[in-house]
Amino acid sequence: MAADQQTVSVIVPNYNYEKTLGACLDAVFAQTHRPYEVIVVDDGSTDRSREIAAGYPCRVVSGGGNRGVSAARNLGAREARGDILFFVDSDVALRPDAIANALEVMAADPECGCVHGTYDTRPLYDDGPVEHYKVLHAHWWRRRSVGRVNTAVFALAAVRRSVFLAAGPFHEGLRDAEDVEYSDRLARVTTIRLTDTVVGRHDDCAGFRAMLREQYRRSLPLAAFAGAHRMRAGSVAVNPALGVLTAPLVLATLPLALAHPALLAVPLACFGLFLLADPGLLPFVRRERGLGFLAWFVGVHLVAQLAIVAGVTAGCAARLRGTGTPRPLTLAEGR
Repeated sequence: MAADQQTVSVIVPNYNYEKTLGACLDAVFAQTHRPYEVIVVDDGSTDRSREIAAGYPCRVVSGGGNRGVSAARNLGAREARGDILFFVDSDVALRPDAIANALEVMAADPECGCVHGTYDTRPLYDDGPVEHYKVLHAHWWRRRSVGRVNTAVFALAAVRRSVFLAAGPFHEGLRDAEDVEYSDRLARVTTIRLTDTVVGRHDDCAGFRAMLREQYRRSLPLAAFAGAHRMRAGSVAVNPALGVLTAPLVLATLPLALAHPALLAVPLACFGLFLLADPGLLPFVRRERGLGFLAWFVGVHLVAQLAIVAGVTAGCAARLRGTGTPRPLTLAEGR
């Protein structure tokens, strides 16, 4: 079927995003490819979200309490009637051509059943330097992975209805890392593409502590996905392993300099490896924001990697105690 003949159901999971929901829906209804329907799944919001959504020509459905983004997406998919399910988070405002471009990518590759996009280098609302760090990093790791991949991120993603049914629903026991678990099943049934033609502006964390808490929380379930089959070619690395591993070594080896000044070379070497872990990242940040911001970016990035290490370590410890995250669904269970 031609791209312009595909019916698209836009699914917007939402929980207390009154700040951004209006901008998200404005962008959805400004698409050059008009959606067949727009479904806002309210996941038990206690702010003005439902009132805001009611001001748009969309369907608002209740998730029955705060059950998490996986449950909200699954409910939206069950309610949808379009050929294509286009998931967009309520803190993302799509560019006007986002849906049309996603359909073109799938039309150009009939084997492709899922297309996901990238964040703009500018945030939806400018809330300061921490958000600039988050948005630039989120843009970069997507951009360097553009092409055929084995990982999908559903903050802005289109998937054929038939493919979604084949892969099964999102794991509702996961509130974080749900995309990682789902990608493992999705890649078994279809081709996935990451494109820089499907773009949205994202409203991200604005506070330093909030950013670290988010990094830590999102890293907790990652121990469940540490199997070698999940590191296969085509997997998208948000943070290359070298950077994650060398960040704690920088701090751990600093006391060596107290024993002898010459041993300062050890933490400096670790720091050098940390800087080289993601080739292209630092030159990209310098081009976008200049040298002054680059120094800030490096410091924040180092601390963010430490939060990831702490989260993964805590997640591993919880699994060893038998109190970790729910086990991932198998393909058969996903159906």
